[in-house]
Amino acid sequence: MAFLKNRISTIIVGLLIILAILGIVGSFTANPAGFIQGIAVIALIGLVIFFLFRKVTNSSPQKKEQRAFLKAAKRSKKRLQQKSGDSTAKSSALGTLTKLKKSSKLKKKSPAHLTVIDGKKSKKKNRASF
Repeated sequence: MAFLKNRISTIIVGLLIILAILGIVGSFTANPAGFIQGIAVIALIGLVIFFLFRKVTNSSPQKKEQRAFLKAAKRSKKRLQQKSGDSTAKSSALGTLTKLKKSSKLKKKSPAHLTVIDGKKSKKKNRASF
């Protein structure tokens, strides 16, 4: 039965394609100027819809990428300025201690947030077994 359903749908699709081709040929032979004008109108409407859809869908990601690029550029610029400022403070003999302390604080990473899990406090641990 499944083979017959597949075959019937193939026959119906084939007949529709043949009828469409006959309709196109018939309208072209009856009125060639009208046929070409109709094709041109359909193509023009399709292009307008395509460009509108493209403008709506592609404008947001490009703007987001541009904003992300500008943000990253500002960050790298700040990083380069800090590195160049730190190297001159370290290399100069007149650099103050506070500048060196600030530069070392900037390089430290934030501590990992660890939580303590409380177990059985009444039980004493045997440190020798560890």
